[in-house]
Amino acid sequence: MSILVVGSVALDAIETPFQKADRVLGGAASFFATAASLYDEVNMVAIVGSDFPREHLEFWQRHHIDLSGLQIQEGKTFSWGGRYHLDMNHRDTLYTELGVYADFHPVVPETYRQSPLLFLANIQPSLQLEVLEQAPNARLTVLDTMELWITAARQELTEIIKRVDVLLMSEEEVRQYTEQASILAGARQLLDMGLKYLVVKLGSYGALLFGADATYFSAPAYPLEEVIDPTGAGDAFAGGLLGYLSTVEPGSNGAYSAEDMKRAVVHGNIIGSFACSDFSINGLRELSIADIKQRYNELVTYSHFDPHWNVR
Repeated sequence: MSILVVGSVALDAIETPFQKADRVLGGAASFFATAASLYDEVNMVAIVGSDFPREHLEFWQRHHIDLSGLQIQEGKTFSWGGRYHLDMNHRDTLYTELGVYADFHPVVPETYRQSPLLFLANIQPSLQLEVLEQAPNARLTVLDTMELWITAARQELTEIIKRVDVLLMSEEEVRQYTEQASILAGARQLLDMGLKYLVVKLGSYGALLFGADATYFSAPAYPLEEVIDPTGAGDAFAGGLLGYLSTVEPGSNGAYSAEDMKRAVVHGNIIGSFACSDFSINGLRELSIADIKQRYNELVTYSHFDPHWNVR
């Protein structure tokens, strides 16, 4: 079941307290597409400059990622530089150079418009709305965003939240958007806008799933002894989530069950853990379904407990 993703492709410069990497493949669409292609075919809509290394295009083409929607324009590819703090949960942006991305308007090829799954990666809400208009038949629409758009484009962000099925937000973003100190209260407020599900990303602590049907699920993170680079982990999470759903047949009403969504969140956490194991998409390059299955089974073991009540 093909997945359509619209987002950014970038060349990043990353600094951690321990290592550096320059001009490595980055951007939300890059991480998502690489992750989701482990499960099924991915259709990418994005833009790069004439300086974009051909090796990345060839890698994607070998991994079930259709690039018919990738615009290649004369000029420089979007570039971002960041420096992580010692805890690897916080970072500072060193520079942002938009390049050809400054004039990007997504064009969804006709062959992509029947993709049943749509991921609107973290780009301007106005561009996300443009895509939604071009893919009205998507069975499941998933939206990601960031703090910048909550502040700078709140009206457009609110409009698109009301029109999608699933919203991905970090804990901080839920509080910022809803102005609620309680994540539970914030989740209720967002679900009241018409969402079917809200996924709250907790970084190294996992993720929470809230459903309009009163579903609540806490998915633990896969424990990592070492984090090399957390850049793109949230986008890889989304790739794992939608990638798993692409392998599941929805119900007779065309909707995914709460159990489907729970397992999808677990897959997201697992794929995100692999993304953190190296710079750029390198933690995902050689990944196999067998690798994912092994961590899935381990996570089931780690998070299972006997429900028997022994207190007297």
